Parts: sequence; structure tokens; C-alpha cells
Amino acid sequence: MTLADATTIPSRPVTALGAMSSVRVRDLRLDFFRGIAMFIILMAHTPGNFLTSWIPARWGFSDATEIFVFCSGMASAIAFGSAYDRMGWRLGSARVGFRVWQVYWAHIGLFVAVAALLAAIDFYGGYDKNYIGSLNLWKFFDDPAVPLVGLVTLTYVPNYFDILPMYMVVLILMPVIMALSRLHLGLVAAFVIVIWLMAQDALLQRLGMGHLHLALPAEPWSDRTWFFNPFGWQLIFFTGFAFMRGWLPKPPVTNILIALAAFVVIANIPLSNIGVRAIARDWFFVTESGNPVIDARLAIKGLIDKSDFGLFRYLHFLSLAYLAWVIAGDKGANLLARGTGALASAWGGLVAIILKVGQQSLAVFVVSMFTARVMGFVMDLTGREVRTVLLVNLGGAAILVATAYGAGWFKSHPWRKKAAT
Repeated sequence: MTLADATTIPSRPVTALGAMSSVRVRDLRLDFFRGIAMFIILMAHTPGNFLTSWIPARWGFSDATEIFVFCSGMASAIAFGSAYDRMGWRLGSARVGFRVWQVYWAHIGLFVAVAALLAAIDFYGGYDKNYIGSLNLWKFFDDPAVPLVGLVTLTYVPNYFDILPMYMVVLILMPVIMALSRLHLGLVAAFVIVIWLMAQDALLQRLGMGHLHLALPAEPWSDRTWFFNPFGWQLIFFTGFAFMRGWLPKPPVTNILIALAAFVVIANIPLSNIGVRAIARDWFFVTESGNPVIDARLAIKGLIDKSDFGLFRYLHFLSLAYLAWVIAGDKGANLLARGTGALASAWGGLVAIILKVGQQSLAVFVVSMFTARVMGFVMDLTGREVRTVLLVNLGGAAILVATAYGAGWFKSHPWRKKAAT
């Protein structure tokens, strides 16, 4: 298996039965940053992984989830937006529905696989730690009837398994978005903003309108709602969608915007998880009357809320994305290897791997969530010394890469190609 040339990554595989008349080359930045997000998500979901101290979530309000959802919105504009353009609203919506169907069964399969893994470890392992309890799946195993019905109806969504359901609901909103876009783009903006506002529980509570909060139930036996509220997170998805569709113009590259974006990113650090722990708690800003930094973070809690996707998370991500967009260069030109030396060749190979992981994000995501629990179990057995943790993370990353190339190979339908003569 050879690495793909990073300069000629087509948006879909070309097979002998269906060659494209004109190969559409995707913006490398889309798959590159989505690939980076996949590796971060793997590390972030591995229990006891010290590398999580260096993921974006520790240094600002937004994290890899924003990268994944934003890039998914951009990718959806390419895949589904073009389907609407070619085949009309009805068949375009059918294409979206088919994707929702795929994601639904990926979600069900992921839950069953992870639950079976944890049950097997607890039943056969004889370890002191209870792995079923580590994901709070007690209810499912103690009395599975109601949780099983909830699982298939998406009314039982444990926190570890909440990203794909959120993605499904956002996709279901796409036919509405495309229908409104035919009338006026202002209606699209109004719909997205109003839905997002109705998802902001902190804001609605302050206005005495908490009963209007848009959220979905996460389990039948409590008032808990989905951790990732799709009605809030659709804002970042459709922002990426709008940029790729051309509904929003790409921002100009100017020193003023670069400085402003850098200021927002840097100014977030003192109020980030790392900032609050290091600056506020351990170094200074502690007074007799309290801790101004911690108090400030508590004061903006609703604006940085992850469940409902608070406004400051949105602003932080847009600033970070703008800087990454500028650094990567036009269409990702700065990501390409320059020169012919060994270093350039190694960089080109690395970029090609990351792009492949980004292109196969659904398969990679599902495998990563399962692999993360395996990695945590392995580290429970072997310890968490620096070398051990690094080796386990390297092994997990290798599994994601193998998954991406394997999924790409299957999607190319090699059995349909004519045998070489």
C-alpha cells in the first residue's frame, strides 16, 4: 500500500466503472485539520492519558470537537450540497437521509462494541476496577429493557456516545437549510441563529424563558439531556457549510485580522483549564476576597458552555481557525512538502497520512472511540510511565491510520476493477 500524493487528493475515489470526467481536488486544509482532530479525539478519550494536557481544550474554550464539526460541515457542503445542485431538493435530501442511516448504525455498533468490551474485561478479567462503571453503564447492564429501547430510539445517549447522535440531528436539519437557501440566504442565517439561541439554557434562564430550552432527553429515568446539544452545535456545522458553499465570503488575510485573532486566542489562555489551574490557583491572583480569574470563568460559564455551544467557544474557534487557515496558505499550499530531501519526503508522507485519516473520518472516529478504551485498559495493566504512555498512543495512532487506509481501499471497490491483462 503506497501513500497518496498530497497534491492530488480527489474528493471521491475513481473506479474503473465510474471515472469522473473532471477530478475535483479538495482544499487540503479540510482533510488535514479533520485528520488532526481525529488523533486529538483519540488521545482525549483515553483514560489517564497525560497527553490530554496538551490538547486544544486545555488551552482555550474550543477543542477538537469544534474542528471535527466545522470540517464536517465543510465536507457536507461538498458531498451533499453538490447532490442538491445536481439532483434537486428531493434526491439531495434522500442522499442526506442515507448518510444519517449510516451514522445511526455506526452509533449503535459503537455502543455495542464498547459495552461488550467493558463487560468482557469485568467478567473475565477479575480486576479491582469496574470498567462498566467507568462509563456509567450500570443501568444498561442491571436492567437492559428500557435502556435498549432508548438506545435504538436515541432517547438513551450516554455521554461517551453523544457525538454521532448530535451529528445525525444536524444532518437532519440540512434539508431545511437547503430549502430556505432557495428563498433567501437571510432566512438561513435567521434559522440557524434562532435555533442556536433557543439552545442557550443559561441565556434563557436569565430571561425567565428556561421552559423554551431546546434539548433532547438523554435517558428516560432522569432529566439529563444530550451532552452535545445539536441545536447549539449546528451553528458551527453550518458555519463551515456556508463557507464551503460560498454563502459566506472567505475572510481576507490582513495584519489587523491576524493580530485580532491572535489576541483572542492568547487572551483565552488565562481563563482556560490550564490557565485557571496554573495562573490562578498556583501562581498569583489569589486575594483575601477570592480569586478573580476563577470568578471570571464562573461568570462566563454560560458563554463557554460545551453542551449548548456557548458564544465564546464559537469566537475562540473562529479565531483559531483563521490563524490555522492563514498559516496553511491558499488551498493548503504551505502544507505541501518543498524540496527533494529526506525531510521533505518525510513531511510529505506525514501529510498524506493525516489527509487520509481526515478523509475517512466516520470509520476512523468509530474505531478511535473503541481503541481509546482499549488503550486505557492497556495502560491500567502496564502503568503510565512516560515511555509506556507514548508507546500506547503511538500504537493507537497506527490503528487509526490502518483504519483510514483500509476504509479507503474498501470504498474504492477494488473488486469492480477490471483484471490486469
